[in-house]
This record gives sequence, C-alpha cells and structure tokens, in this order.
Amino acid sequence: MTEVSMTVNGKPVKADVPDNTLLVQFIRENLRLTGTHVGCDTSQCGACVVHLNGKAVKSCATLAVAANGADVTTIEGLANGEMHPMQTAFKENHGLQCGFCTPGMIMTATDMVARYDANGKELTEAAIREELEGNICRCTGYHNIVKAIADGASKMASS
Repeated sequence: MTEVSMTVNGKPVKADVPDNTLLVQFIRENLRLTGTHVGCDTSQCGACVVHLNGKAVKSCATLAVAANGADVTTIEGLANGEMHPMQTAFKENHGLQCGFCTPGMIMTATDMVARYDANGKELTEAAIREELEGNICRCTGYHNIVKAIADGASKMASS
C-alpha cells in the first residue's frame, strides 16, 4: 500500500492504495466520481480521459501513484457551477448519443482547444478528427461530435 495525495477537482484527497491501482479506479472507487468511464481496459477508447496537471491522459493507463502530488480534473470538475462551454456545445449540437464516451470526448476536446489556442494554431475539422483518433464512439459517425467541438472552441474563446 502506498499513500497517494493529489488535488481532484480543486479538492485535496488522500488515500492508501495498492501500488497497482489505476487512476481511473482511484477516481471511481475511492472518490466515487463515476463520470470517468472504463470502456476497454486497454487504453484504446478514451472514455477514461481526465486532465492531469492540465493535460489530457487516459486514466486507465496511469497508475494512481504516478499522480501523487498532481492536479486532476475529471468531467465533474470541468463545470464551475454551470455547464462548461464545451458541455453546452455537445448538448446544442447533438454531439452525444448514449453518452458513455461523452465525458472522455469532452475532456479530450477541452485539452485540444487549449493546446491549439496556446500554440496559435487553427483548429480545423481535419485537426479535430485527427485529435479524436484516441477516442471511440460506437453510436455516431462523429459528424456531430466534430461540429460540437468546433462550436465549443468558439464558445470557450468568447467566455
């Protein structure tokens, strides 16, 4: 057992966990934040994406002990009292169907927008599609997801 301490969604948390505990397990089982999903257990689907020190990571491929001292944001922590602009864009553009992949898509999208903005790069439809290669949606053809991310990017820029 190892003691891990981190900030999750702005709140300090601490727990003793087995050394092989995945960050997704820690988030879901220890902290009871179930918006981060486990879809494949092989780091393929992206349903488990969270932000670790401001960068999108697949929490099913990250050990909790590796996040010791880190700042973690989950889908529950993305909104600050009201829906995040990217969440609003997904809702308005029908960027979700069953909703299982949506938290990971939104966490990937907000990271994508931040990186493109920071580098002064244009977030084109082709760039969005390429960036989403690590996220799988089994319900849609991605058209509305791409549309939602483009709209969310513009909403984030104006907020």
